[in-house]
Amino acid sequence: MIIEFRCDREQARLWMCRESLRINDQDVPVQIAWTTTPTPRPAGLDMLFELERIVLRKGKAGGADRLKPIPQRPHAGNPDVVIDFTSAQRDPNCSARLYLRPQFNGQAGEDAALAAILAGDLPVIEIVNELDGTVMDRGHPSAEIAAGLSGGLDAVMVRTLSMLPPILSGAPRLVPQLAAPVNASAARNPAPFVLHGVAASIAKEIYRLCCYAPHWHVGWRYAENADVWRSGDLSGPAWNVLADPGNRFYADPFPVKWQGRTFVFFEDLDHRVGKGIISAIEFDGKGPIGKVLPVLEEPWHLSYPFLIEDNGELWMIPESTAHRDVPLYKCIRFPDKWERHSTLLSGLELADVTITRHNGLHYMFGAWRDGTGGYSDTLAIYYADRLLGRWLPHASNPVLMDRATARPAGNFVTINGKLWRPVQDCSNGYGAALALAEVLELSPTTYRQAVRHLLKPGPLWTGRKLHTLNRCGQLEVIDGSRVQPKTTAFLASLRSNDQTSQWDWHSALAKPIARRLH
Repeated sequence: MIIEFRCDREQARLWMCRESLRINDQDVPVQIAWTTTPTPRPAGLDMLFELERIVLRKGKAGGADRLKPIPQRPHAGNPDVVIDFTSAQRDPNCSARLYLRPQFNGQAGEDAALAAILAGDLPVIEIVNELDGTVMDRGHPSAEIAAGLSGGLDAVMVRTLSMLPPILSGAPRLVPQLAAPVNASAARNPAPFVLHGVAASIAKEIYRLCCYAPHWHVGWRYAENADVWRSGDLSGPAWNVLADPGNRFYADPFPVKWQGRTFVFFEDLDHRVGKGIISAIEFDGKGPIGKVLPVLEEPWHLSYPFLIEDNGELWMIPESTAHRDVPLYKCIRFPDKWERHSTLLSGLELADVTITRHNGLHYMFGAWRDGTGGYSDTLAIYYADRLLGRWLPHASNPVLMDRATARPAGNFVTINGKLWRPVQDCSNGYGAALALAEVLELSPTTYRQAVRHLLKPGPLWTGRKLHTLNRCGQLEVIDGSRVQPKTTAFLASLRSNDQTSQWDWHSALAKPIARRLH
């Protein structure tokens, strides 16, 4: 297969240096055909991108940087597949069997992507086969790591590139229906956008000097006759907050009842170190009791301690993307002794792994990343006959690219015979909101879901974010973030002179959420 990128010489950028695409476990070389389109360029764009590189990325290179000099690669021959990144007309004499044109909110070319970003959002990406007009795939990327205008463009283009190998592999694509954001038709001056981004970046740096950010906290309540899955919102009994020492945050709560005792497991991150471990605290039917216990630590970051019972044993799969694998830990002594049993998958980034049993198979869901782009916009599914594997990829992996519905947010639930999953809605940033999605189809070759409810922070759960939902019996848990001044933790440490261990920072006191927020 001969693959050819068609690129605009006047918009040559570093992301175009991709020398190959990984298709069916083989690296297929890419040749480039340079062309020039007469479209006018935004004034001063290169200078503005350079300003962002210096201020926002601390001088680091990015995919939207100008490509100098333009590489001249040898051509292997007439292409079988053309991916045209320009807005120019297709050559009617082109003999390629597949002519793909990425579109951004329905328009082709870099200027269309920039217009969407300047209008306030990343565009919906469509890969269109111009030979018959078929939309081969569609996705909406997330912008967690998109710093400024150049960062937004980079995020869009790397996600465009990641959509190509599944299409070219011949795997069936499950093209989602995604509404494109409404963009203003008039061209916008990029200078105010860039300068606003630079100012916002400086403000964030000042904020981080004064506050721990982000600072997550765990919410809990006992809900006998009301819960989120029944109501579709956060109403019902008031939410309480699991107190933390201030210089550590708690997130990703997973409750479990085992051997007659109920514990909530969660990510426990020390801001001073920047690495998470897994901790747990016991609940007695009224609230948390005792102290927070560290239960699992590795040299790398751990979070999202998914728990599952299988064959009379309790297992944990914590997020381990920093180690590029999906590990399985066996509980040796509940709740505080776990041993690594096996590796379910390796050589990949798969975040927030969540497993459900459905129609005789185990299905593993996770937020997949190919090393580029955002962390929360792409869903991959694997399946196996049993928990220990062998785990096989879904026929359409990655099955979905949508920052609003891809990333898992807690355990699956079954309601009236229907399978549901909580998902993170990252449309307005990582962990900004939760959605409750009904799973309509799930098999090794199909997947469909539909969002039925959207949950956001508000009067019932004040704060900035909401990104996990779990339940065990009547105990319901969520999490969110708040402003956490560094002075608060410092003053708390002065009042804790009788504490002799860093783990003694962990208090089991529960306080109403209104008292915890600033």
